[in-house]
Amino acid sequence: MIALGLFEGPAWLLAKFYDFTHNYILAISLIALVVMLITAPLQLKATKGMLEMQRLQPELRKLQQEHRGDRQKLNEEMMKLYQQHKVNPLASCFPLLLQFPVFIIMFRVLHGLTYEVVCGTPNLSPGAAELCIRDGVQLADGTKVFYPKFIDASTELYQSLAGKSEMVAWGLDLAKRPFEVIGESFGKGLIYALLVVALGALYFVQQRMVAARASVSPTMSEMQQKIMQYLPVVFAVFLVFYLTGLVIYYMAQAIFRIGLQYYITKRFYAGEQSLGRQAQAAGERAREMSKADGGGSGLFAQAKRDLASAKDTQGKPAAKGAAAAPGTSKRVTPPKNKPTASGRVTRPPSSGKAPKPTPPTPPAPKKKS
Repeated sequence: MIALGLFEGPAWLLAKFYDFTHNYILAISLIALVVMLITAPLQLKATKGMLEMQRLQPELRKLQQEHRGDRQKLNEEMMKLYQQHKVNPLASCFPLLLQFPVFIIMFRVLHGLTYEVVCGTPNLSPGAAELCIRDGVQLADGTKVFYPKFIDASTELYQSLAGKSEMVAWGLDLAKRPFEVIGESFGKGLIYALLVVALGALYFVQQRMVAARASVSPTMSEMQQKIMQYLPVVFAVFLVFYLTGLVIYYMAQAIFRIGLQYYITKRFYAGEQSLGRQAQAAGERAREMSKADGGGSGLFAQAKRDLASAKDTQGKPAAKGAAAAPGTSKRVTPPKNKPTASGRVTRPPSSGKAPKPTPPTPPAPKKKS
């Protein structure tokens, strides 16, 4: 029941917007606007937290150099630094975590509004069976009609969809998937394909706005930066397999996000003493420190430094009097053919053969007195 309420609320709001606009696209766009108004404060807070984290990058680099061999001590010092500056390292993750449940909700709502029943199927519910009768005539068996979920039957949105097989607005059937329309007719599907391309272009503009002012982490490679920038564009391509209504939702959201990014630029990057400018300068200092330190502080960077240090150690001759490395032992063998403290002469062992016994030495003759 709780999960059902998650879908009924947005569907009810969508029905109200449809009562006001009498247009599916406009109603879906208003839903996107409401979501943006709710998440915009979180986005602003996350951006501020991210910039404060970037401003601390030089100090974090110093801590990483000081406690490179002690991970526990490094984590303790980093937490102290965050608490001292009142920075939450997880604040920038909240808006990203919200996107997935919002996607699931809108996916289920749009699929619920365009839920299809097949006329002539046994054991249809009374409500679904009534939809298979149009103007007093029973529809042919196998005909698919909408049986909307999550909204009341008295709403105008329900009445506009119930018993229909299309969700048309501005010449677009929002209940169709773009790849389905392209497969049926290339000419008719071209507009759906251009819709997805336009969404990808909007995402590209949005990411360019972010990249133009971003101060990336000094440990992030250029390839990782490119992946983070163009990942939303790849997501837009995958929407070709989802309902066109969902594509419309994300197009409206992308337009609103571009406006939000413009506001963020004006708020956090206006002036040389702004938080964004300070974060950019700190990021440059952190990158210089990273280059001087060998580049990076991760496991691979540390392994690379250890390997280079080991090669240098092997290539250089050991200094006289230098202590042996831990774990090594020096094997001392007595010199060959020289008497030991016991008076015996040491000889190298022969290979695989027992040594011949030496004859006893005759006693020295006694001197006559």
